[in-house]
Amino acid sequence: MTSADIRRLARECGFELAGVAAAAPARDRARYRQWLAAGFAGEMSYLAGARADARDDPRSLLPSARSVICAGKLYNTPPPYSTKFSAAERAWISRYAWSGDYHAILRRGLERLQTALRAAAGGSFQSRIVVDTAPLLERSYARLAGLGWIGKNTCLIHQGAGSWFFLGELLVSLEIEPDAPPPDRCGACRRCIDACPTAALVPAPGGQGWMLDARLCISYFTIELRGAIPEASRAGMGGHVFGCDICQDVCPWNRRAPATADPPFEPRHFAPPLEKLAAIDEREFRALFRDTPVTRARYSGFLRNVAVAMGNRGLAQFRAPLERLAMSPDGMVAEHARWALGRLDRRR
Repeated sequence: MTSADIRRLARECGFELAGVAAAAPARDRARYRQWLAAGFAGEMSYLAGARADARDDPRSLLPSARSVICAGKLYNTPPPYSTKFSAAERAWISRYAWSGDYHAILRRGLERLQTALRAAAGGSFQSRIVVDTAPLLERSYARLAGLGWIGKNTCLIHQGAGSWFFLGELLVSLEIEPDAPPPDRCGACRRCIDACPTAALVPAPGGQGWMLDARLCISYFTIELRGAIPEASRAGMGGHVFGCDICQDVCPWNRRAPATADPPFEPRHFAPPLEKLAAIDEREFRALFRDTPVTRARYSGFLRNVAVAMGNRGLAQFRAPLERLAMSPDGMVAEHARWALGRLDRRR
């Protein structure tokens, strides 16, 4: 098998990008350790400890692994982008969460690729499917497999197709000649850095490139953080209630990024009304966002985000729903609603 064979099979299985990297420790592991040591992971403790050690080598996941087949699945849908969206009464949800859970979509595609590879290889081999929940430096191996370079916004960027891709991997015991990583083409551009409203893209310790400080990131605040959002960062969150796409929306390499027509990525939850979101109970929250990434924020965290977004949007019609949230038995939700009401008062 060659990497060209792998790309052909991957396309037949629905992946737009594919390539091969050697199943060996990546040099980026030192940079990952540096990122952790700087505290940039925030409260995401699952990224450290034993799981950080496991990321050092793909063979911790499959001891017989010789190659890492990396696959990219396009999820971009037609605009608008968050930076061009002006409907103040509506919430912004990150593009990747507009449809179903990408984990299931990628796994099905990788299962098809695994089956096709077994038929084409003409022999037995060991394999393991990985879709971002396992300890693997996915972007690092995708770069080594030729799928793109890691930009200043820390996203994997493909020269012709941009960065709107989900990544998945198939670890195999087959020895396949690896692809070569492409050159970094960010150059002197710093649009993502300058556009981030919470200044989450920071110089790496030692001055070698840029890193994402999750403790300042809108996606971290709205998805991963379980407690109160720092007051100093709330105003910069705008109308985001789940995730953030700003650093991708402004990237020049996404200007001509293709859009997918795959039915699984048909938008289901594009910019819902903030008033509607503020009124849902926990059962309705689970029903509305069933089988989507949004449930990761949890109900109380989601209401917290909605309250902050309403305060930032500043519409008078949000006073009544915010007053109701300020009476919530959940202290975190109530505090953020009171903060939002204060924003309305100052604006008035």
